[in-house]
Amino acid sequence: EFLFGDEDALISLDMSEYGEKHPVARLFGAPPGYVGFEEGGQLTEKVRRKPFSVVLFDEVEKAHPDIFNSLLQILEDGKLTDAQGREVNFKNTIIIMTTNLGADSISKRQATGFSMLTEGGQTYDEMVKLVNGKLKEHFKPEFLNRVDNVVVFPQLTQDEIIQIVDLMVARLDGRMKDKDMGIELTDAAKRLLAERGYDPVLGARPLRRSLQREIEDPLSEKILFGEIMAGQIIRVDAHGEGILGEFTFEGINRDDVVGEPITTDPVPAAAEKSGGSAKSDEGDSKES
Repeated sequence: EFLFGDEDALISLDMSEYGEKHPVARLFGAPPGYVGFEEGGQLTEKVRRKPFSVVLFDEVEKAHPDIFNSLLQILEDGKLTDAQGREVNFKNTIIIMTTNLGADSISKRQATGFSMLTEGGQTYDEMVKLVNGKLKEHFKPEFLNRVDNVVVFPQLTQDEIIQIVDLMVARLDGRMKDKDMGIELTDAAKRLLAERGYDPVLGARPLRRSLQREIEDPLSEKILFGEIMAGQIIRVDAHGEGILGEFTFEGINRDDVVGEPITTDPVPAAAEKSGGSAKSDEGDSKES
């Protein structure tokens, strides 16, 4: 949306689905005489329809080697000839490839919990060197030479996990508006959800499941049993010590929450500044 003004201008491909030889034809189109020839390729047809797009190859290291031959042409010339002989222009696309190469080695060297790595620190430089070494072991030099930049993301910090929680809650709040409801989490609830949903090895992916298990499922039950009514804002708070705390739900009339702060956790200002406060800015979340 930021680059092309359209949230749908993203072509996302899970490369674990193209680890064998026969699915490769689905990506660029089946050869003449084969089933699916007239349909075109999943990648080439999408780029043809939306030439101004971000193309994401997720977990590119899992792709079949034959795919990289076509990627070399795309990265070098900005175009590709599909199975039907038509030229597909990639010059207006931005290509992003993600990989987990080196992630296992990094996680073994770091202590559990939120990482204290900084991009200017020596530890980060060592991590970059480790990842680049893994890339050279797995990918051919001609492929790496065509990649403009390699960005190595440190482990997520607590503040960044809170930002991801904010994004997920905002999406949930948007869905609830269709039922004339809303939801907001106190800082204490956000921190508890972040602690339960973040895993140093798996990253932020378990957050989605934690939000559903800890917030959405109990909320659905309260709506079904009439404990929460239309026209209310559901305020989620957390009480108790650390990860053993419990979430509480309270339905408040919409007029009663206008201008009312939602921070109920009595945390000193200095401690809050160090990583307890929520950020409203959406910021880039780091993902393995």
